[in-house]
Amino acid sequence: MSESSYTVGDMVAEFLSRVGVTTAFGIVSVHNVPMLDAIGRRNAIRYVMARGEMGGAHMADAYARVTGGLGVLFTSTGPGMANSIGGLVEARFAASPVLHITGQTATKFLDRDMGTVHDVPGQTAILAAAGKAGYRVRAASEAFGLLVRAATEALTPPRGPVSIEIPIDIQRMPIARPAGLDTLTLPVPAPLAPSEAALDEVAEILSRAKRPMIWLGNGAREAGEGAMALLGLGFGAVSSWNGRGILAEDHPMTFGALHGNGSPRILSFYEGVDAMVVLGSRLRGHETMDFTLKLPTNLIHVDVDAAADGRTYPNAFFLQGDAQLVAEGLARRLAGRIQVDPGFAADFAETKRLANEEYLATLGPYATFPAQLRAAMPRDALWVRDITISNSTWGNRVLQVYAPRDAVHPVGAAIGPGLPLAIGAAMGAEGRKTVAMVGDGGFAMNMTELWTAVQERAQLCTIVMNDRGYGVIRHIQDAVVDGRRFGHDLMGPDLAKLAAVAGMPFFRVERAEDFGAMVAKALEADGPTLVEVDMIAIGEFPPYAPYSTMGKHAERARM
Repeated sequence: MSESSYTVGDMVAEFLSRVGVTTAFGIVSVHNVPMLDAIGRRNAIRYVMARGEMGGAHMADAYARVTGGLGVLFTSTGPGMANSIGGLVEARFAASPVLHITGQTATKFLDRDMGTVHDVPGQTAILAAAGKAGYRVRAASEAFGLLVRAATEALTPPRGPVSIEIPIDIQRMPIARPAGLDTLTLPVPAPLAPSEAALDEVAEILSRAKRPMIWLGNGAREAGEGAMALLGLGFGAVSSWNGRGILAEDHPMTFGALHGNGSPRILSFYEGVDAMVVLGSRLRGHETMDFTLKLPTNLIHVDVDAAADGRTYPNAFFLQGDAQLVAEGLARRLAGRIQVDPGFAADFAETKRLANEEYLATLGPYATFPAQLRAAMPRDALWVRDITISNSTWGNRVLQVYAPRDAVHPVGAAIGPGLPLAIGAAMGAEGRKTVAMVGDGGFAMNMTELWTAVQERAQLCTIVMNDRGYGVIRHIQDAVVDGRRFGHDLMGPDLAKLAAVAGMPFFRVERAEDFGAMVAKALEADGPTLVEVDMIAIGEFPPYAPYSTMGKHAERARM
């Protein structure tokens, strides 16, 4: 390619390859053709055609979560950009490094509200509000530098989605190929080293603990070695829902994601814990029952973000630094100094056993589903969920996860992302199977992405928990408006016929005891499969906390 024919669009395609991107997601449009044409001509990046920009954004998000690298999304400007916002918001909740590259109207029309195709005045502000940052390329000469900045910012902790707009006329402009492409390394800062003095002080506090624990969040995803070193000194562990698998959840000294929300026995156990180190977790309101979950008062909070200090829970000490560096620094200082209660490990293991048994007993006819599914799944399978009632009960909490990038769910608690998240995860799975669980309500929002899964031959088993409506909304309405149900019944397609139209194998579960065997059969297939769980035939799912008790409280108040 001659220098005169090398364009900004070509530079975008080469830039992505140079920073290690091998897969991108999106929808081709009039305002991104030059960039995607360059990707097609270079043939170095797998381009996954989503059926909607929201689906594409969720795919890029999940791909980033399971690979640890950039998830890349291409959209058009205006309506296409707007369709992606839900996915960008979820990526922000999950601190997922997504690079969103979108078109823009020609520069001579920018911000003038002239009604050109797809023009939305204020688009940059919309994108900046939805993600970590938003940038606009205003001249061809600055495109390379802004791409470096945007990708670096997405990958810099706390990570998040960053959008960059490139107007259509700038995409076509000839430029000299940037020499910086030849030696390009994104200037992502090294892990933040904690203060040695602060480590000494925290180690002094912990050296007196007899029943210590760590709480692992998303920011500790790379801290598995340090966490294991602390467990080797006698610590127990627990995980946030977005920090699952940092420690394999079949390890006897981790509660996994059964961290107290919905488990009174775990909360009682915390009363005897005399120190808890929170590694890289927000202690989010959604998981802590809006901060009413009682944690040990001797709380040491570790985060790379100084703004996390005191944001949700008060702490005895805040230590800014990378979770892995902090954990290994503390383990090194505590070796030979900390004397954990000799009975702590046995108490921990018994609490874990009983808490899991008690929690499973609340699931009614679905009590065996976690064990059945875990037995059917390969140990290294990815576990992707939507915010269906089955996930909010057992999917998030008691189905075990074994590795730090094997679990994906909507951290923002939206319904609908499950299927596209699963497709993105499957694209990054490197031959492993992906199992997704969605509700019929959430499935309806993105079911057209089934064709993306088929076109890409995704190794994906999608389980639809079908109760013909919004099950959790029914429970909420029963609890808070005296059982007046409204807007909850949902007419959906015949899933067997839908699977046939999409050209994928279909399986139906009508008895609880058949669940695991049917999923195992689906996982034997090469490519995507669809499994429907008929919840009407199996039985209604019991309400879960707090909706399992709110109605009782209201009834007592009326007596």
